[in-house]
Amino acid sequence: MTNESLAELRIDLSVKSKNGIDFTLSAGIIWIIISWIWTLDFKSYDKSVFTFIIGALMMPLAFFLSKLFKTTWTNKDNPLQPLGLWLNFSQLFYFPFLIFSLIKFPDYFVMVYVIITGGHFFPYAWFYKTNLYAAFAGIISIGAMTLGLILPTEKMYFIPVFMSVSLITLTILLFFDSTKKKSSTLD
Repeated sequence: MTNESLAELRIDLSVKSKNGIDFTLSAGIIWIIISWIWTLDFKSYDKSVFTFIIGALMMPLAFFLSKLFKTTWTNKDNPLQPLGLWLNFSQLFYFPFLIFSLIKFPDYFVMVYVIITGGHFFPYAWFYKTNLYAAFAGIISIGAMTLGLILPTEKMYFIPVFMSVSLITLTILLFFDSTKKKSSTLD
């Protein structure tokens, strides 16, 4: 396989799946709900458990948004397509650290979850042939850590707010990126 044919496969994924905007917008909506959870008058441990539970809405919401945006989830003609699932599974290996923070430092659970989620975006920059994922992986991870260091624990809800704003911004930029690629492939 030549570099040119590999680039074409990556652009094909980018255009047909619209850079995964169904997932990024779904996550942005879920993180809004998580930010609300972190404003509730519950123990941090309980808010962390609710955060995990609400995360279960990710796939059904992304599936609904894929129908709305007309994105392709499975492209059998593109041999790179299964890699997207593997890239997503890679974040599961960071979950022991997340569980550790849930048990030992539940006040910072949401920060750790945002850092893991943001960091797992990095390889999607290669997958979709857009540097936006790489940039936002850094912005989200470093931004969440910075907020975690400066915010009092009762204000941790600002971290999921930051995550949601970042994801919605990323979604908009990814949409324009895939639209630009689609128009250049039609030329």
